[in-house]
Amino acid sequence: MTFKASIITLYPEMFPGSLALSLAGNALKNGTWSLETTNLRDFGKGKHSNVDDTPAGGGAGMVLRADVLAEAIDVTTDEKDTRPRLLMSPRGKPLTQTRVRELAQGDGVVIVCGRFEGVDERVIEARNLEEVSIGDYILSGGEPAATILLDAIVRLLPGVMGNEESGETESFENGLLEHPHYTRPAEFEGRTIPEVLTSGNHGKVDEWRHEQSVELTKARRPDLFKEK
Repeated sequence: MTFKASIITLYPEMFPGSLALSLAGNALKNGTWSLETTNLRDFGKGKHSNVDDTPAGGGAGMVLRADVLAEAIDVTTDEKDTRPRLLMSPRGKPLTQTRVRELAQGDGVVIVCGRFEGVDERVIEARNLEEVSIGDYILSGGEPAATILLDAIVRLLPGVMGNEESGETESFENGLLEHPHYTRPAEFEGRTIPEVLTSGNHGKVDEWRHEQSVELTKARRPDLFKEK
């Protein structure tokens, strides 16, 4: 079954972008997943096809209209469509590898790319949008965030990665950051590969890698380590 991604955006020309390359691009070409875009401007109101208006109560910027976005969502989906509806938003719940894996196990996603100051709260409630954040910073719009989300999802779809084990031993999969990696040459600018990695003792290698993951997580992401 093909994983179907639908994106609602004011800038459909931004897609597929980097998703047409590498693993995601190959998977797109062979039909493992599909991508469609809906241009929000097509549902704008008035002679200027307005999609936004001034904030109720005053303030800076503009807000995406509820009626415009609702119509775009309704055209993109139907009552039988059970795919999660995601709104890329800096105030959303932080994206995790666990959530990415859950999404990859489904039929697809509908992604709304926010713009301006935000989205009318009423359409978030009425169309059951799940707000998702990729980090504590602000982008010009949700399109780059949508690309990141889809890249994370697609690489986990069956058959996309040549070695399925690769997706099971990466950072965040077991609550820890990934251990350091080494390869040829044996020596680089006076630095050598840790002896345990060339010992041939796989038990010792696994033990060393786990210890390194623990130490890295403690040092760089104590918040993750506290959750374990």
